[in-house]
Parts: sequence; structure tokens; C-alpha cells
Amino acid sequence: MDYKEPRYHPAVLEFEKLVADRETYRKTVEEWLRYSWRWAQSEKYKLVFRVQAAIVKAIREYLDGRGFVEVLPPIVGPVTDPGIRGAKQASIDFYGHEYKVMSSAILYKQYMAASLGKIYFVSPNLRLEPPDSIYTGRHLVEFFQVDIEMYGADYGQAMELAEGLVAYVVKRVREEYGKQLEDVLGRSLPEFKPPFKRYPHSEAIKIVNSYGCRNDPRSELTWECEKLMSGLHAQPFFVYDYPRGSRGFYDREDPQRPGVLRDFDMLYPEGFGEAISGAEREYEPKRVMARIREGGEDPRKYEWFLQMLKELYPLKTAGFGIGVERFTRYICGLRAVWEARPYPKVAGIAPTP
Repeated sequence: MDYKEPRYHPAVLEFEKLVADRETYRKTVEEWLRYSWRWAQSEKYKLVFRVQAAIVKAIREYLDGRGFVEVLPPIVGPVTDPGIRGAKQASIDFYGHEYKVMSSAILYKQYMAASLGKIYFVSPNLRLEPPDSIYTGRHLVEFFQVDIEMYGADYGQAMELAEGLVAYVVKRVREEYGKQLEDVLGRSLPEFKPPFKRYPHSEAIKIVNSYGCRNDPRSELTWECEKLMSGLHAQPFFVYDYPRGSRGFYDREDPQRPGVLRDFDMLYPEGFGEAISGAEREYEPKRVMARIREGGEDPRKYEWFLQMLKELYPLKTAGFGIGVERFTRYICGLRAVWEARPYPKVAGIAPTP
């Protein structure tokens, strides 16, 4: 850890003050969302959206320069990512069949990695988050994610790619917009130097519990404990090896360590929380089917996916996803992700543009 006590960015502290009075905060967000074309005209948010474009451009530069191929993502399909942490999926009637709007294209990127080796999507996602998610500052119903997958890779290689990507993007944005970020937003971007620190999930739980943030050792870090852990660091860092049952069926269980998943999250420093989530993928069809049932779902819904795993066996891949709006929030030092999205949509507030 970099600090003995958490140090939060002023925007994170400002958000906490805002959300302390939930009724006033909700009215503020409602006004913000319903008249988004007004604040989008300000010099501050013109800069935010230019920086956001630079972030996506730099991500593409980094990946393209390492032999990745950008692939068009799916928008709807018979199934989507079930591991979306309390959010609900959106459905449409697709010619008499129920199709899902993508909450994440994770199941689709695996077979494109088998085809092209190293691929990525710049992908729109839709998640019907629970109404209280508006009080986290980190959740949008509609958001963009860059989804990356590598054939034949392990989660160590995925972490190395992730830390290199984040360090590169921050460097490129600092070179292009560093002075404007300081002058307009008061944001001074640090220089990140991989490798980033890595904590097994069990160690991260012990750390947050020692600070009085109680977290079930069988679960992911709660939002509050994640923020605390983030505030103890000046550089991004990883939490890895989550317990089985805490993540989706597609994260591979370590064959040598039953109950431990070969997966990870990267967290931003300064209290901004989760940046990236990734893993090696479970590829044994029987194990995948068992994990689907374990999660309370019907394997018949995933018929095409299971058939693909059989035909392309062994489909060994690893990858991760990084949210564009969260990355923008961190780089620009914003209070919440609804400041990092044109025409933002958050849970429970409608109608909006």
C-alpha cells in the first residue's frame, strides 16, 4: 500500500457530500440528466468529451500496435453476460424469440479470439441497474466498454496487457491535454510505471477489514470497501484470485486450487474504484454447464455457446473489459460517471434525452 490512511481525490469527496442528502442529490441528478444539452455547452465538458475521444483513440493505438484486430460487437443476442452484479438484462422480441440487449459481449469475443488471435470490441452495453446505484457515482444504465480477448493467453498476460494499456493511455492524454486538464479541471495526471501492485483477493479482504470495512471473504469487494482500498494507493493496482461463486460462470476455476478463480480486477487510485475486470475463460464444456447450473440458470439458453466450445475445443482465451466513462471520470477527476457521458442515463430517472 502507498498510504497508511486513505487519500481521496477532491471530486470523490465532493460526491460524498452531494450524496449525503439523498433527496437533494436526486433532484440535482434529475436536472442534470433532463437538460444535458445545456451543460454539454460549457468549456469544462467540451474538454471532457475531447479527452474522452483521446482516451478511445489511445486505446486503439495501443492495441493496434500490438497486433490486435478491432471487431464489430453484437448489439442483441439470445444470451448476454449474466454476471452483472445486481443489474437486470433488457430484452426485445426478436421475431418471436426473446433476445437480450448486450450487457457485455464477453461470450462473443471468445470465438472471435479463436478466429483472429487477439481482438477487441468498442462496445455499447445496457444494464438495468438497481435504483440505488445512482448513489454510487459509478453506474450508468447505458455505457461503453472496450472488451479485449487473447487466444492462448493466461490471466497473468492479460494483467500485463491491462497495466501497459492504462499507463500508455494516461501518458498520451497527459501529452495532448495535460495543460488544459490542469487549467480547466485542476487535474494533474501522474506517470504510471508498471508493473502495478497485485493483491490476492484474500489479502485485500484482510486489508479492508483491518480498516473496519467488513467484507464477506466469499464475495467481491463491496463498493465501499473497494473505494477504501482504492484510496490507499497512488497508482492503479490489481486484486486477483476471487473465490468461486463470486463471479460469472465463464471465469476459469484454477484446476490446482479448487474454489479459486483465475481472474482479476484493476482498481484506480484516489478512491475512484474499479477500472478493469478480466480473467481466463472456463473452456471445458461440462464444467461450463455445471457452472451455469450452479448460478441458477438453464444451460439450454446457452446452447450456441456450449456448441461453440465443443467445436472449437480447447478454446483457451483470456481477456478483460475497461469502461470508457469510468476511465474518463478518473482521468478528468469528475464527481461521477454521469459527468463523463453525453446524454447520460442512470437507473430510475426518466424521461431524459
